[in-house]
Amino acid sequence: MNMDKPQQPSTVYLDYMEEGIAARKDEAEARLAQGGGDSPDYPGQQVIWRQIQESGEALRDELRTLAFDLHDYPEEAFEEVHAARSIATLLESHGFTVTTGAYGVETALETSFETPLFDAARHPTIAILAEYDALPEIGHACGHNIIAAAGVGAFLAATTMIKTAAVKGIDHHDFQGRLVLLGTPAEEGHSGKEYLIKAGAFDGINASIMMHPFGFDLAEHIWVGRRTMTATFHGISAHASSQPFMGKNALDAASLAYQGFGVLRQQMPPSDRLHAIITEGGNRPSVIPDTATMSLYVRSLLPEALMDLSKRVDDVLDGAALMAGVGVEKHWDVHPASLPVRNNHKMARRWAKTQALRGRTALAEGILPDTLAASTDFGNVSHLVPGIHPMVKISPENVALHTKEFAAYARTEEAVDAAVDAAIGLAQVAVDALADPALLIDAHSEFEQSGGVLRVSEYLQ
Repeated sequence: MNMDKPQQPSTVYLDYMEEGIAARKDEAEARLAQGGGDSPDYPGQQVIWRQIQESGEALRDELRTLAFDLHDYPEEAFEEVHAARSIATLLESHGFTVTTGAYGVETALETSFETPLFDAARHPTIAILAEYDALPEIGHACGHNIIAAAGVGAFLAATTMIKTAAVKGIDHHDFQGRLVLLGTPAEEGHSGKEYLIKAGAFDGINASIMMHPFGFDLAEHIWVGRRTMTATFHGISAHASSQPFMGKNALDAASLAYQGFGVLRQQMPPSDRLHAIITEGGNRPSVIPDTATMSLYVRSLLPEALMDLSKRVDDVLDGAALMAGVGVEKHWDVHPASLPVRNNHKMARRWAKTQALRGRTALAEGILPDTLAASTDFGNVSHLVPGIHPMVKISPENVALHTKEFAAYARTEEAVDAAVDAAIGLAQVAVDALADPALLIDAHSEFEQSGGVLRVSEYLQ
C-alpha cells in the first residue's frame, strides 16, 4: 500500500444513490409528460408568456457578458465590488436607477419597477433575488454568476414586457404590482440576506423568487438550516516535560470535543450534519496549550431539530471542558443563522410549467434524497414570505457544487442557456403573481398552513 497518498473514497453508496435518483427521475418525467404538475392558465397568460420569452431571448448576449464577467472576477462575501458595479451598469443601461450600498450593506443593490396604476395597499410586490459572491480559491464553484445573470435577466424581461404591454395588445388593467430586483451579497459562509432582512429589505414584499444552478433541473429541493459557532477553550500553560502536571491542556478539550462530535453523529437524524475543525491548538509541542479554538457548522432539516442539535453540541463542549479541567467560551451564530428553505409548492408548480416550455423537466421535491442537501440564507426569506429556490441544470449530474469542475461549467454556453431559461421562468412566475390573483392567494394560504412567518432573530433568542 502506498502510504504517502490518501485512499480514494469508495463510490459504492454514491453509485447506489445515483441509480435510485435515476429511477425516480424517469418515473417523475413520465408523469409530467402525461400532464401532471400543470397549473391552470389565466386569461392573457399565453400572450404574456410569449412576450416574456421574446424579451428574455433578446437579453442572451448581455446575460452571457454579465455571467462571464462575474466568473472572470470572483469576489468573496461582502467584497463583491466589481460584481455590484457590473450589475448596476447593465441595469442603468436599460434606464433603471440603481441604489448601491442598499440597506447599509456596501455591496447590496436594489432597483424596482411599478406598473402604471400601482397601489401598495392593493397590489403585490414581488422580489427577484440575485447572488454574486464566490468561494475562496475556487471562484464561482457554486455558480452565483449564473444566479446573478438569471435574476437580472428576469427583472429586465418582465419589465420590458410590462412597458410594451399596450403596444403588444396586452391590457395593463389585467395586472398591477411592483417588481423589485435585490442584489444579495455574502451567501457563501455568511448570511447576507439576514442582514438585509433586519434592515427592512423585505418589508412590504409579498413573494420572493430566485434560482440556483445545479446538475439537475428541480422545481423544489431540500435546503437544510445552518448555524455557526466558535468555541474557545481556556486552560493553563506549562512546560510539557518538566511540569506537565501544572498545566490544563486546552488542546485536550478540543480533541475530546472533536471525538465527542464523532460519537454524537451516530444518534443524529440522517438529514442532520455537524462539521468541526480545530483552528488553533498551540504553537510548539514543548508547551501545553492554554488556548484551543474550534469552528463548527450545525445543520438540520427542521428549525426545531436545528435547535435540538445545537443543545447537544453545547453539552459536548461543556463535557469536554469538564474532562480536561478547562473553561470554554462559546459564540453561537458568528454569522446569522440560516433556516431550512420552506418551498412553496404552488409557486414551484408554476415554475415547472415555465421550464417545460423551455424544454426542461423541473422535478418536484423528493426525487433527490434529503441527505443530498446544502444550506442557503434564502431559507430565512422563505420563512417571511412565500418563495421558490429552483435548481437549473448546467453540468452533468455527477458534478458536485463547490468543486473546480462545477466552476468550469459555470462559464459555458450550457450555463448561459440555463441563465436565459431561468430568467424567462422567473419573469413568468413574477408576472403571474401580478396577473393571476389565484396564484398568490393559494401561495399565501399554503405559507400560513406551513407555519406562517418565522424570523430567525426571534426564533433563536
